[in-house]
Amino acid sequence: MNAYPFLKDNIEYLQSKGNPIIQWLSSQQYQQDALVEKLFINEFGLHDWRMDNGKGMFASLPPDGLYAGWLHPEKAGTSATFVVGANVGYGVNHLLTNTPDTHKVMLLEPNPEILLACLSQTDYRPYFDNKKFHLLVPDQGFLTEVIKNLDLQFIYGQIHLKSDIPSRQLGPEYARWATIIKHKLENFSLELSTMRHRQDVMVGNEINNFARAMNDGSLKPMEGKGNGVGAVILGAGPSLETMALQLKENPGHVLYTCALQTVPSLQTLGIKPHLCAAIDYDVSMLKVFERLDPDFVQDIPLIYSTKIDPMVLKRYPGPTLPLWTIGGMGTYVLKERDLVLDAGGNVSVTLSRFLRHCGVNHLLLAGQDYAWLNGRSHSGGHHNHTTDMKMRPYHQTTRNMDGEEILTTIQYMSAKRELEDDLKSASFPVYNLYGGGVPIENTKAVDIQTAYNEGILASAPGSVDRFLTELMSCRKNVPPFRTEPRSPMWTTSMRNAEKHLAKLFKNLKANQQDIQTTMNRIEMFIKQDPLYMPYLFNETLDMAGLTRAKFKYEAGDLGEFKRIARNILKKVREIDRKVCILESKQAVA
Repeated sequence: MNAYPFLKDNIEYLQSKGNPIIQWLSSQQYQQDALVEKLFINEFGLHDWRMDNGKGMFASLPPDGLYAGWLHPEKAGTSATFVVGANVGYGVNHLLTNTPDTHKVMLLEPNPEILLACLSQTDYRPYFDNKKFHLLVPDQGFLTEVIKNLDLQFIYGQIHLKSDIPSRQLGPEYARWATIIKHKLENFSLELSTMRHRQDVMVGNEINNFARAMNDGSLKPMEGKGNGVGAVILGAGPSLETMALQLKENPGHVLYTCALQTVPSLQTLGIKPHLCAAIDYDVSMLKVFERLDPDFVQDIPLIYSTKIDPMVLKRYPGPTLPLWTIGGMGTYVLKERDLVLDAGGNVSVTLSRFLRHCGVNHLLLAGQDYAWLNGRSHSGGHHNHTTDMKMRPYHQTTRNMDGEEILTTIQYMSAKRELEDDLKSASFPVYNLYGGGVPIENTKAVDIQTAYNEGILASAPGSVDRFLTELMSCRKNVPPFRTEPRSPMWTTSMRNAEKHLAKLFKNLKANQQDIQTTMNRIEMFIKQDPLYMPYLFNETLDMAGLTRAKFKYEAGDLGEFKRIARNILKKVREIDRKVCILESKQAVA
């Protein structure tokens, strides 16, 4: 009798599909003989895995009843379950056989020997084939991409995380990976909620900014133009005030960058940046103009996300350069002709990514505290500066590099972690002009004297001036964007689809399959045009609710489709009016 009846079949299937788990398995160091030595039948007559202490994983934890709590009937058909720890398959098999075919089971097993043991005992090919069962590579970047593709499960179902208790006997890596997945799920849930509610505002701003952005130029030529440049990202943390006097008296020869919101603080401290950036789409950005001196910024270039409120651009007196960002109109249609960045969630991350695109020599962070220091939230001049600190539920305590307890917030720590993750990708040294705040990983903490002594506040001769000249030459340096208005075609297609559905809905019971087929075709049609797709984000998700989260159509679903169709045509016409027609006229002119 073959003790590993399904290992060969499962592995060959995964190889034939080019599954990433095969490459991961081939890169791991493990003992193939472990399957022979450690897989055994225990005293209960069950397959078991012998741990290093000689005991079986299930010696004190029989699988009967252990996984009953893993089933969640509510919205099971549109939900997903992450499992950390495969053992020999008891947990995942319980999920696979007791949930609908549309329920996703995502398994992460960090131990290659255990994964092979699991694959050896069950024929998973039918579950792989219908895309119900997925094997996750133990890699944080891979997990992030997988989670981003579960938007429908987040919106129309539930996401469950199960950390296999027997597997946790094998080592701390199981708890660690469960924590990593938990944090990534929480982050994406917040991100998706933000996108769901704010995408219309962000891309709506972008449509209104489109003609101006096209006139303002392109940052794509800046790739590699930072050679020899030492760059500084100035934050508005309280510590900036303690180092400002020395920076003012001896700024060195570096490129000073900051957020637009930080500029009033810098003017108060006597420091003038070479460029500033703005990414926040919210109207609250307009508060900065209450403190911004127009004369001070009239020669400071503003690199702006095309998603910011158009009024910010109208009120900014200096030169402006557009930055197209992931999730907006540039995602697909401009990626070949322009720089399209993932802006991240805060300006420091945006500037870090832009400066990396430019290829600067090294980077220094200053005023990046991510904490309240001496009762102050920001340096003076910032529009959120306050010394009237009152404890709130979102406040939390952490420790600085000296072990002293300091106050921070969930938002600060989230922004810090995002910056830390981004700095991992930097090919140049990154320093932190440390001022008593939260330590920043992937940076070297230095004081200001060390920064002077070690040349951190220096650049190659002439490189900063050359960089700024190149930056200003990017303005107006882009050909017109030409595309034909397509709303007439969209209108005809959507109205024909609506008429066809209306006929099908007259006999709901008999036409369920035809309705499903028609809805699927409409969903594909909505996604086919990269120019319109970012603005139709919410409508795409709404349509998915009618195609992939619906198991039986009801009379009210026709009304829901008509609502979605109206919103789609309204947005398509808006894009034609503000993007296609304006740019076509501009091209002719």
